[in-house]
Amino acid sequence: MTEFDDQQKQWLQGFVSGLEARKAADKLTNRSAASAAPSNLDALQTAAQDRTLAAGGKLVAEETAKRQRHPLDRMDEVTGRAKAGQFPKGMDVFLTKYQGLFYVAPAQDSFMCRLRIPNGILSAWQFCGLADAADAHGGGYADVTTRANLQIREIGAAQAVDLLNAVQALGLTARGSGADNIRNVTGSSTAGIDPQELIDTRPLCSAMHHYILNHREMYALPRKFNIAFDGGGRVPTLEDTNDIGFVACQVTDGIEPGIYFHLQLGGITGHLDFAFETGILLKPEECVTVAAAVVRAFVAHGDRTNRQKARLKYVLDRMGRDAFVAEVEKECGQKLRRVAGAVIAPRPMADKHGHMGVHRQKQAGRNYLGLVLPVGRLTSEQMRGLAEISERFGSGTIRLTVWQNLLISDVADRDVGICIAAINALGLGVEASAIRRGLVACTGNAGCKFAASNTKGHALRLADWLEARVMVDLPINIHLTGCHHSCAQHYVGDIGLLAAKVDRGEDSVEGYHVYIGGGAASTGEQAMAREYAKSVAFDDLPPLIERLLGAWLAHRAAPTESFFEFARRHEVAELRDLAARAPAELMA
Repeated sequence: MTEFDDQQKQWLQGFVSGLEARKAADKLTNRSAASAAPSNLDALQTAAQDRTLAAGGKLVAEETAKRQRHPLDRMDEVTGRAKAGQFPKGMDVFLTKYQGLFYVAPAQDSFMCRLRIPNGILSAWQFCGLADAADAHGGGYADVTTRANLQIREIGAAQAVDLLNAVQALGLTARGSGADNIRNVTGSSTAGIDPQELIDTRPLCSAMHHYILNHREMYALPRKFNIAFDGGGRVPTLEDTNDIGFVACQVTDGIEPGIYFHLQLGGITGHLDFAFETGILLKPEECVTVAAAVVRAFVAHGDRTNRQKARLKYVLDRMGRDAFVAEVEKECGQKLRRVAGAVIAPRPMADKHGHMGVHRQKQAGRNYLGLVLPVGRLTSEQMRGLAEISERFGSGTIRLTVWQNLLISDVADRDVGICIAAINALGLGVEASAIRRGLVACTGNAGCKFAASNTKGHALRLADWLEARVMVDLPINIHLTGCHHSCAQHYVGDIGLLAAKVDRGEDSVEGYHVYIGGGAASTGEQAMAREYAKSVAFDDLPPLIERLLGAWLAHRAAPTESFFEFARRHEVAELRDLAARAPAELMA
């Protein structure tokens, strides 16, 4: 028999890996007999609405529109408007989001398209194809989001359906990526390559993704819904900010040893809540079934009368956590396994900036490279360049992260230097200052009608100012979000900035409320940021942040004390006092 060459071996390995991943996904989507009864989406949703009406409630306009005709069945309307070169109006703006199209006027007189990319992982050819689609039908660029996803912007009315078709031709979809649906399913960005991970989240995210696509009752929920899987790897997934967070753990005794997932529910940091620990342990193959049961319980009990109180958090607040979990178990047809009696090893700590730079993989002689993307934006030319680099020096895989950047994986030791040089030639890099490594910004008012400030532009100007004046030597995250929707999750940043209009005489200018000391569980820093300053005009913001960082560097308890630890060690009034001192003292 002829010996395979290296290229043939690589192809065969990928082929076999694909078969194994498919087998795992098939296993994960098998539902128990107790929960396998078919259900009709419209009947499920209508029954929930009927209960609201019978109790004397009044459906909000969005619920009435969904009741009249399901939004997933309105593609002909979207196609008709595209042929006429028209954007949607009124309630049709909301309904069109079910196809993944967001009319973002008045910020831009165009559509934005948000995709669904399970676990945030794409092939190089898909990435290149999206670059071509952005050129042909959009603005020639894409934004990486805080759900390890991509958005294409500046799509004309007549080009909307052509863009959707181009996305689908790549084996991707935008279906249900907005409005009252389950958003992109996130997982560990280093899944399958991380030396410290407990489990590869890719089959789980894929199984959850396809379950959603193939079950209509997973759409038209009372409000949007987020699901995340954390595999215990080095890069944080921020699973505790999701409606459902699955957190991998290793059980060593008390019950059958092995890898399980903690079930967490109700995270929504924009409303000041992390997901709470239910005390339930799930085997990996149970996660999709239980997630579907949680969604169905949410459908049955979610508020249809008040959009501001319709997220899962408010169902939990109203019903009580135990009562809601009981409803989930009823949907599952059985009691779920409890933590009691299990001996669980601590989670390996995540690295706040583990998504940047060059890192060893579990595969010998291989590395992943974390790229710095200025506030998450890539031109189509850069996308094609990165696709070529990943194919030539890696395994042809692009991994998006919840930190608005991306990883190129499987780069051989000998190729790291030339790979970095090629990345630099695109105007990008794998290294940056501590300020830019943790800089996160939502779209802002340049592309979102809800935002009060130009978050992306301000983030870059803020970084320029701070880099020139403050020598930050430890990881720090600064998050800028444009509105109360908290897409950049300002409450979990070391410094969180929430955009606001600030009165200045008879006029108003762009500015921010400032929050400090936030963090996530996987880095051992779970806390909601506290308000530090209110209504700060942007012109006054860089000096304020400079003084705050200077206070940390001058008064930290030890050279290794993080900003988070420093901020939590002091009352806010004390921090204001330290920052108000002379700059010479602060920078000493």
